[in-house]
Amino acid sequence: MVTATSGRLIGMTRGIFGGFTPIDMRWQDIKTAQIKAGIFGSKLTVTGLTQPDLASGGSMRAFEFTGLRKADAQAVYRICQAQEQAWREKRRLRELEELRAKSGGFQGNVGGSSSIAEEEPTERLRKAKAMLEQGLISDSEYETIKARVIGQL
Repeated sequence: MVTATSGRLIGMTRGIFGGFTPIDMRWQDIKTAQIKAGIFGSKLTVTGLTQPDLASGGSMRAFEFTGLRKADAQAVYRICQAQEQAWREKRRLRELEELRAKSGGFQGNVGGSSSIAEEEPTERLRKAKAMLEQGLISDSEYETIKARVIGQL
């Protein structure tokens, strides 16, 4: 049994002597999805990343769901393909942001006319958080600013 929700791929495999094993994968963890349609049923193979972040590193794990109806397997496969492409682009952007943050990240004055050195650390963090919420800076740039402020304490 396999189902696709808005945030996860959920499946269950039955054991030979009873019981079942639930499988739960977040869409952002899916690396590839493959389908093999046979005469009596289809097999869906989903490979996912094991690390809990968006970055593409880490090891892989594969799950096979056999004996699925062809139409059902094809529908879940289409959803997996769409999610795989969307999250591949998100991981690519995240990796670029991480590389930019490692190379120096955000440069510039976070506040208005006052000097950064004269501002209180809590005020600098508030301003950076506001910029993040407004979409002016990315998560990695916010984390870089936060690390610098905390490092100066």
